[in-house]
Amino acid sequence: MNENEIIFFIIRLFLGGVIAFLAIMLWSRTRDFSWMFLVFAAVIDYSALIFNLLLKLGFVHTKKILLLGSEFSLVQLILAIIPGLFVIIAFVLMLIKTGKNCRIG
Repeated sequence: MNENEIIFFIIRLFLGGVIAFLAIMLWSRTRDFSWMFLVFAAVIDYSALIFNLLLKLGFVHTKKILLLGSEFSLVQLILAIIPGLFVIIAFVLMLIKTGKNCRIG
């Protein structure tokens, strides 16, 4: 890793740590399912950042799978997809919750 990549990872680790910390603080204060999924997304996204850093530094190794003609790390693929899915679930739950309170017409 060169110096620019190290600085980039340090900034991302700091900001991701703040986001994960605040998300966990919010989690302890709310029991709303939609907010909990946003918290899960933030924590898993930070975990993915840590995993990618460990992978880049050579501390962990993953097996590759062939998907759509290209090789991917299954763990990295899952860690990249889950936060987005949790955000989608959170927004759908928020829409359902606010839809019950809305009347059309």
